[in-house]
Amino acid sequence: MIITAAVAREPHAPFSISQLELDAPRADEVLVRIVGVGVCHTDLIARDQFIPIALPAVLGHEGSGIVEAVGSHVTKVKPGDRVVLTFNSCGRCPRCEEHQPAYCRSFPALNYSGARPDGSAMLHDAGAPVSGGFFGQSSFASHAIAFERNVVKVGADAPLEILGPLGCGVQTGAGGVMRSLSARAGSSIAIFGGGAVGLSAVLGAVVQDCGQIIVVEPYAARRALALELGATHVIDPGTEDVAARLRQIAPAGVDYAFDTTGAEPVIAIALASLGSHGVLGLVGVPSSPESAGTYNIASLITYGHAIKGIIEGDSDPDAFIPELLALHAAGRFPFDRLVKTFPFAEINAALDAQARGECVKVVLLTGAE
Repeated sequence: MIITAAVAREPHAPFSISQLELDAPRADEVLVRIVGVGVCHTDLIARDQFIPIALPAVLGHEGSGIVEAVGSHVTKVKPGDRVVLTFNSCGRCPRCEEHQPAYCRSFPALNYSGARPDGSAMLHDAGAPVSGGFFGQSSFASHAIAFERNVVKVGADAPLEILGPLGCGVQTGAGGVMRSLSARAGSSIAIFGGGAVGLSAVLGAVVQDCGQIIVVEPYAARRALALELGATHVIDPGTEDVAARLRQIAPAGVDYAFDTTGAEPVIAIALASLGSHGVLGLVGVPSSPESAGTYNIASLITYGHAIKGIIEGDSDPDAFIPELLALHAAGRFPFDRLVKTFPFAEINAALDAQARGECVKVVLLTGAE
C-alpha cells in the first residue's frame, strides 16, 4: 500500500514528507493506522547516526493508532482495536521470560536494524529499500507494520491520539522511578533534566509518594511545570551551584538520583549528591558511544552507592502501560500536561519548537482517527 511518511535522508537534516510503499502484514505482523506519534530524542540520534541505522529511514517509535489488519498467526489484537506501539522483543530469551523485555537479548536486532528479523525491507521508495521497523514500528508515517509483542491494546475511553509516548519516553521516566529504582515512600530523589523523561519521572515519584522531589532544569517553564506536577524543589543550573544547592536541600544526600541528560559533568554531580546507600539511575543518552565517566571506587564502597543503567524503565509494557492509563484515569498521572500536538506534516517545525524549549513532548497527529 502507499503511505505517507516522514523520511530521514541525511544526518542532521530536516525530515522529508514522502510517499512510500509499505508491505502487507505477514503472518506475525500487525498493520496499524497511526493516529498520533511522539517524537523522542532517540529518533533524532538515529537520524544523526548515533544509532547507525541505514539512511534513508522511517523512524518514530511512540506510535498509537488503530489496527487495520493482522497476520494469520496474530491472536492478541484484531482489526478495529486501539493500540499503543512500544519496543519489540523476542518473547523467548531468559529476560523476556522474566518479564524484562527491555533487556531482551535480541533488542538491538529487533529494534535498530532497519529491517524485519529476516533482513528483508518492509518499506520501499520507487522500488528501492528504505529502513523501517524502527523499534518494531517506524511510526513516523500514516501506517506502520508492528508485531504482536509490541502492540498494547487500550480501551475506548483512553485519549488515543496522545498515548504514543507511553510506549517509550513516559514509561522510561515513570518506570525508572517506579520499577527500576522502586523509590520508597518518603524518600528523596534528584532528577536531572526536566524534559519528557524527567517530568515523567516526577510523576512516577509522586505516585511513589517520595518526600523530596528535586528537579534540575535550565528552562524556567519546565521548572514551573515540575512544581505544578509535584516536585518539591527546582534548581536552575544556569544560575545556581547545583551541588551546593542539593546539599542544602538534602544535607545527608538524596536516596536516589536520576539522570536524563547523559552529560558526564551532570552525572558526576548526580553521583556526588547521593547519600549513604543511594542509587543513581542512568537513562540519558551520552554525546558519543565512547563517552565515559570516572568515579572514586573507595567512595562507592564506603557509602554503598550503586549505579544502574536503565532501558525503558524496566517495564513490561503489557502490564505497565495499562497501569499508567489507570493512574491517568484516576487523576494521579497527568502525562497529558507534557504534550503539545502538531500536524504530522509540521514535524520539522515541531522539532524546532521543542529544541527552543517551547514544549516538552511533541506529538504529531495524522488526523486519521
